[in-house]
Amino acid sequence: MSVSGEAAPGFDELFTAYYARLARLLYRVTGYAGRAEAVAAEAFWRLHRKPPPTKTNLEGWLYRTGLRLALDHRKMERRRARYEALASIFGIGRMPDRTFETGAEQERVRQALAALKSEQVTLILLRNEGLSYGELAAALNLNPASVGTLLARAEQAFRKEYVKRYGQR
Repeated sequence: MSVSGEAAPGFDELFTAYYARLARLLYRVTGYAGRAEAVAAEAFWRLHRKPPPTKTNLEGWLYRTGLRLALDHRKMERRRARYEALASIFGIGRMPDRTFETGAEQERVRQALAALKSEQVTLILLRNEGLSYGELAAALNLNPASVGTLLARAEQAFRKEYVKRYGQR
């Protein structure tokens, strides 16, 4: 029940009513329609998975959640751009003769990741994106004290899977 006494709208009705508007708002932050839609979908996924304790202003909750997610994406992009700029200063840019080799290595990594549990993949990829342990805990609803152990186990599982498939590297 909502505050006014009417029945609370279902998830499908909320999605239909607010998805397009949320995606348009997030487009202003991200600058990319596809990314804005993905972030809007993530906000709705979070609403579906763990709704707020009170359902009086779900639209506001969606906007706040979506904006936080979009700003987090922008922060990660800036961090990545900074690291790539530093890499180019030190001459770590791609060499033409190594492009094929790099693509093959990326495919091997993707295949090894595909064999892991989704929780492990999420931890590894988010950490690779530069999230701190605290950010990982918040993003994945984990106990901050357990993030290090869970991440170490995920990385160990990845190494084991990679070695099993491709040998030592």
